[in-house]
Amino acid sequence: MGSLFNLSLLALAMLAFAGNSLLCRVALKGGAMDAASFTTVRLVSGAITLAALVWLQRKPSPQGAHTAALPGDGWSALALFVYAAGFSFAYLSMSAATGALLLFGAVQATMIAWGLYRGERLSPQQLGGFALAVAGLVVLMLPGVAAPGLAGSAAMLGAGVAWGAYSLLGRRQPAHGGADPTAVTAGNFIRTVPMALVLSAVALPQLHVTSSGLVFAFASGALTSGVGYAVWYRVLPTLQATHAATVQLSVPVIAAVGGVVLLGEAATWPMALSGCAILGGIGFVIWKKA
Repeated sequence: MGSLFNLSLLALAMLAFAGNSLLCRVALKGGAMDAASFTTVRLVSGAITLAALVWLQRKPSPQGAHTAALPGDGWSALALFVYAAGFSFAYLSMSAATGALLLFGAVQATMIAWGLYRGERLSPQQLGGFALAVAGLVVLMLPGVAAPGLAGSAAMLGAGVAWGAYSLLGRRQPAHGGADPTAVTAGNFIRTVPMALVLSAVALPQLHVTSSGLVFAFASGALTSGVGYAVWYRVLPTLQATHAATVQLSVPVIAAVGGVVLLGEAATWPMALSGCAILGGIGFVIWKKA
């Protein structure tokens, strides 16, 4: 029964992560909201939701105990903000499937490249898988394959690198003074709020907000980000590291199917083949590590 419950949580987390791409794309594709405002509402609502979850789960502290400092750190918050902003601006010019593939490929490539820089050795088969994934990313950005545009591609690749950096920073400081991962994520989200407000102030001439756009952005921040991360951290301890990395290969696939079924986006063979190269190459590296 417990394994079935964990499996359900795992599926919910993957749906939430893919849902971020779908919600962002539907809001920006239809002109319901500008990218800066979407970023701000997403981060603010995510911060409020995660802070509320941490507060509800808090344990009573001994009388006279000092309140712990806000978990997280400034560098992680900056990486989180760059990811969220790049993510939003990229989806002005690309489909949900293309964005999810570029993002996921850039995240994994960043983390694998950092491992190589730190002296990690990959087998020839793993290097081949890494090269295949990078080739898939390059093909995906070629004119006529998915037509993401140079600016959009750069924004999403930057978002992927930032998310990879955020993950690496979290790995280097796993405990954060004993705080649980949800509390650390909440602290980082809270630290992004001033950055997001500055972004909205700078982009004020492009301000465009509708009621539907607010709903999409709030859902992205509170549900698919806030609750999604909380669920992921709940089920993560039950998974082996390799399994945790492997299961995330499903996120771009879910986003691609959702984009075709829910948003009416076109599915092309070149995009499917480049997606298979990206996911297959990364999967080969991960599975060989096991």
